[in-house]
Amino acid sequence: MGRTNDSVLREFVLTGLSAHPELQTVFFVLVLCMYLMILLGNGVLISVIICYSHLHTPMYFFLCNLSFLDICYTSSSVPLILDSFLTVRKRVSFSGCMVQMFLSFAMGATECVLLGMMALDRYAAICYPLRYSVIMRKGAYVSMAAGSWAAGIVDSVVQTSLAMQLPFCADNVINHFVCEILAILKLACADISINVISMAGSNLIVLVIPLLVISISYIFIVATILRIPSTEGKRKAFSTCSAHLTVVIVFFVTIFFMYAKPKSKSSAGTDNQDIIEALISLLYGVMTPMLNPLIYSLRNKDVKIAVRNLLGRKNFSDGI
Repeated sequence: MGRTNDSVLREFVLTGLSAHPELQTVFFVLVLCMYLMILLGNGVLISVIICYSHLHTPMYFFLCNLSFLDICYTSSSVPLILDSFLTVRKRVSFSGCMVQMFLSFAMGATECVLLGMMALDRYAAICYPLRYSVIMRKGAYVSMAAGSWAAGIVDSVVQTSLAMQLPFCADNVINHFVCEILAILKLACADISINVISMAGSNLIVLVIPLLVISISYIFIVATILRIPSTEGKRKAFSTCSAHLTVVIVFFVTIFFMYAKPKSKSSAGTDNQDIIEALISLLYGVMTPMLNPLIYSLRNKDVKIAVRNLLGRKNFSDGI
């Protein structure tokens, strides 16, 4: 099935929720609604940031990149997820599977690094307010964003290239909704030690280091906020960081659960464990991008005002 005479794998089969057909329709509607909310929410946020000049600051530049990342990430996987709910056994070509895995991994890794860069931006804004415009000049924050994209893409190239070199034997059935790298590694009929080591290095670079940067930045941020004499000053200072901190917590809790411990083929769990992991991956892949624009819209006064104006609820005034 799906193999040539020279035993080169030509396709994978995604099982998704085929073992639970009663759930497929429910999840199809749920994921479709969430995807539409992702496109709408992040699309509106990007439009707001582009349209209103008072939002042309480093913080909103990073937020625009974050929203674009969320759209790209979900668009690389959600259509395949929705299709898997409509077919019992979804067939995906080997090359198509690798492309989808590359895009998803690149967007996820880029977002990890970008959140670390956003923490540095908040650190400069709170701890060095008088020098903020000098520290976070346009060349600096554009380079930080570009570096985040470059790090994610390079990391994904390495992981995808290593996965493509693995031999896959008789089993080409992926117990997942998409071509997820850990699910694919379980199907290899060769030693995947190099992949595991590479994934550990990837975790260090795009997970651990950004998380350390975020943690250290917020230690200094909290210390600076506590030295502000007025309660109102403390509240305003914290409000500029609360949305980012909320997004960080939601994002890293889910992604660490999925990727902090790459599993070898021999440690593969039961079918129930596989489907639980797939559902958690689905939560990470859809829920987080949907929540990001809501978090920033609800916790940021400037964004709320701009969104209301963009939607035509009242006339925009530059003096707001």
